[in-house]
Amino acid sequence: MRVLLTGANGFIGSAIAASLTGRGHEVVAAVRDPEKLTRRFPRATAIAADLNSMTTEAAWLPHLAGINAIVNCAGALHDRHGQSLVAIHTDAPRALFRAAAASGIRKVVQISAVSVGAPTAYAETKLAADRALMALNCDWVVLRPSIVYGAGAFGGTAMLRALAAAPCVIPVIGAGNQKVTPIHVDDLASAVAICLETGRCNRQVLEPAGPETLTLAEMCQHYRLWLALPRAPLLHVPRGLIAAAAWIGDRLGSGPVTSTSLAQLDFGNAADGAAFAKATGLKPRGMAEALAATPSQTGDLWHARAYLLRPLIRAALVLLWLGSGLAGLLATPSSIHAALPGLGLNETMAELIGRGASLIDLAIASLLVWGRAPQLAFLAQMLMVVGYTMLLTFINPSLWSELFDPLLKNIPILALIAVDRILAEER
Repeated sequence: MRVLLTGANGFIGSAIAASLTGRGHEVVAAVRDPEKLTRRFPRATAIAADLNSMTTEAAWLPHLAGINAIVNCAGALHDRHGQSLVAIHTDAPRALFRAAAASGIRKVVQISAVSVGAPTAYAETKLAADRALMALNCDWVVLRPSIVYGAGAFGGTAMLRALAAAPCVIPVIGAGNQKVTPIHVDDLASAVAICLETGRCNRQVLEPAGPETLTLAEMCQHYRLWLALPRAPLLHVPRGLIAAAAWIGDRLGSGPVTSTSLAQLDFGNAADGAAFAKATGLKPRGMAEALAATPSQTGDLWHARAYLLRPLIRAALVLLWLGSGLAGLLATPSSIHAALPGLGLNETMAELIGRGASLIDLAIASLLVWGRAPQLAFLAQMLMVVGYTMLLTFINPSLWSELFDPLLKNIPILALIAVDRILAEER
């Protein structure tokens, strides 16, 4: 079967791509980065597709020749970095579904979410696409999974792993009793294959879920044991503090939690695992069993611990450049001139250079807050720190050996900038 798959570079999409190719199907992945896809899946075919702009049937029709089925699992949690939830979740999938119907493609599987009733743009746009597909005369299947977990992690599951790996305690939201019925990503991928290969799920809305409903705290405990960490008591974090962190995450466009993820969690993610197993004939594994099948490695523990550090590292760098920039702008011309001895500059020229460098520092702080140009922010920071270090070394080499080593501190700053750049790669 030749299957067009959207979202194939994502956490769920990549598992579906691996499952389908392993079962002998030909995957045609519609992704924004075809080269990345083909590096990961050499046997798959990749086509360039940006769902932000492919919102008409005409945009999809040229890509559907020879396609037998479609699986849509493209998604985003909220609008940011030029991404539109309405386009990605509703307009582009609706156009794709209609183009499929016009091309005679009958089998379409839509990956939605169990919490489509939540009062969020994420849920509303997902639900709109579900309804658009269900209105068509084809063999559609809408899958609304509960929380999906696995050896890899992105979004909400990455945050749960991070909480589980916290030192000494496991922070949870409030009582930590939010209900979830988690399903392993490989079991979800198997369910998609069953939907494509058989007719037993046609024209049904199913809620993929595991065999057990857990609390959020219990899920974190499972993750902690999988990471080979000793059991730890819960730290009940007031929901108000989490809401404040989510508010900050919304404004920055990044962070371990946003108001959307918090609202989705509040709405509930429990599902009937027994009903799903009966409908598909699949027997999803419990969380402990599924995690044990893919033992954690050192890299998993590194990822979990670095996840919550990422916003702290970014905040530290923002404060560094913001403080440096403001200090330079507020300094008197004479103090700037005094800080640049040995260059033969008059006070006016020294002030011009100092103010200009301060404006660059503030621009770097803005780039870090904006978050949309990580490579540019990385290069700008490295050039400025190295430049400052070389200039000050030229002016006063003894700064390397003075009390408190003012220039030596630039070495760990360079390392921190490099770590921030690495952690900026979410996918």
